Amino acid sequence: MALRFLGKETQTGNSPTLWAEGDHYVIQGFTLDAETLAAVGKVPDGEAVVRVPKKLMEHLAKDTDGANRV
Repeated sequence: MALRFLGKETQTGNSPTLWAEGDHYVIQGFTLDAETLAAVGKVPDGEAVVRVPKKLMEHLAKDTDGANRV
């Protein structure tokens, strides 16, 4: 299924980004520091934890395809 761009939040040249893909969202964000990763705990194979600015989540409300609305 194709990615549909929803938005990005540029911070100092980096751009956490949000896309819709069917019934899922794809999120590009920042890697976590060791302390935060330790607090999160074990992350299963095939999964990742990233940090994104809260403002990026505002783009979820703009997702009007009807699959997921906030």
